[in-house]
Amino acid sequence: MGDGAVKKTYSERDLQLYREKNQRCLAALNRMLAGHRFAPGPEQMGLEVEVNLVDQKLDPAMANQAVLALINDPTFQLELGQHQIELNVRPRPLAGDEALGLERELRATLDDADRTAYAVGVGTVLIGILPTLRADHFERRWMSPRSRYMQLNEQILAARREELVLDMEGIALHGAVPERLRCAVDSILPESGCTSLQLHLQVTPENFAAHWNAAQALAGVQVALGANSPFLLGRALWQETRIPLFEQATDTRPPELRNQGVRPRVWFGERWITSSYDLFEENARYFSPLLPETLDEDPMAVLDAGHTPALSELRLHNSTIWRWNRPVYDVVDGVPHLRIENRVLPAGPTVIDALSNAAFFFGAIRGLTELDQPVWRQMSFSAAAQNLHAGARHGMAGHLYWPGVGWARPDQLVLRVLLELAHQGLRSFGVCDAARERYLGVIEQRCVTRRTGAAWQRKTVQALEAHGVDRQTALADMLSRYITHMHANQPVHSWPLPEV
Repeated sequence: MGDGAVKKTYSERDLQLYREKNQRCLAALNRMLAGHRFAPGPEQMGLEVEVNLVDQKLDPAMANQAVLALINDPTFQLELGQHQIELNVRPRPLAGDEALGLERELRATLDDADRTAYAVGVGTVLIGILPTLRADHFERRWMSPRSRYMQLNEQILAARREELVLDMEGIALHGAVPERLRCAVDSILPESGCTSLQLHLQVTPENFAAHWNAAQALAGVQVALGANSPFLLGRALWQETRIPLFEQATDTRPPELRNQGVRPRVWFGERWITSSYDLFEENARYFSPLLPETLDEDPMAVLDAGHTPALSELRLHNSTIWRWNRPVYDVVDGVPHLRIENRVLPAGPTVIDALSNAAFFFGAIRGLTELDQPVWRQMSFSAAAQNLHAGARHGMAGHLYWPGVGWARPDQLVLRVLLELAHQGLRSFGVCDAARERYLGVIEQRCVTRRTGAAWQRKTVQALEAHGVDRQTALADMLSRYITHMHANQPVHSWPLPEV
């Protein structure tokens, strides 16, 4: 969610000035896009890996400040909840054997962090939603002490003028009545229950729209393949419960505005685009500022002087609108670039699973952009949005719409169509054969076995409960087994299940 100190209160003048500056930023961005001022390539990938912290009882460990002090590495940062930290991985080219090197680097970095955290009795877990979370872990006192988080919390609650409500119905665990979660909370801290793997792909402005459209079309398949969040507050809910949890935990709209169709800040979007500018302009047009902080820079004057503007107001506003595929403007060594931040995936279950999910995403969207007839010209945008929620709710058992195929399960769609496109796309990126076969081979076997992290979690809990264990004990036992397999770095489709 970003960092940096912010004001505690904002005036009407702050809001007016911020809107004016954001429009100046949009004008500067439009001028830069027309003038070809952006980095020409090559394509680069980046990752943000969110990590849960647990104590020796496998409950959330509210210890991120102590853990970060021990790790003493600026690539690790605070997250919203005190039981989470985030690893920002150095960007690198997609080509060659970079992915294989990244796997070794990630494993070493996360293993070192786990050993370091152990000094204060804390372990690390890569999982979409920590199954041992309880409602009291969402109390405000467990929010990380950063002014940005505090102010976002106040602004979102002020916009709603009432408590946030978590309301979601699951799919039956034992073939019985689906379980239901409904509870009110007085902060945005339930968002900290969402532990994500965020993928970044730097592309040129000319190629941005096609890659973003492809990412949107792919989102439902992605989340179904990568589902790893089936439990929340003891309830068995969606296969990827992060999706409704994140949507509800940061919703600024009271029920009346939702009924009027006011757009949510966790947003899939509503149309295919022709330029990255479309997304930034929509953000300014549809969403009121939450953190109207301004700097002295005049972006147009900076351009006139031959330099690159920071576009600080545009970037800050963009960071408070949580699109599932978010556009990002950034400047490195004085050179601006654009990238897509893909936010649909949960963390884990293992490093190899995470990198397999990443390889499928990067390869499939590139393959989709190379088709003679792009899928976004053959399917409605609303179908892509419906696919996201169907994939999140049902996982491999869902039915998604795809042009030329019709309705199909995600595993069938991948094996019949998208896996070969992902291979083709990774070849186009210049990814070496060893990396391509390693990671897409995991995706293939996950589809063959139809075993995601969520499926493994649910089946393990089902087996434990069949032996007379209560839900909370089963969740803790399952998490203990999960952590053992996670450290072994064997892909989740190969994890054994307890006998029923």
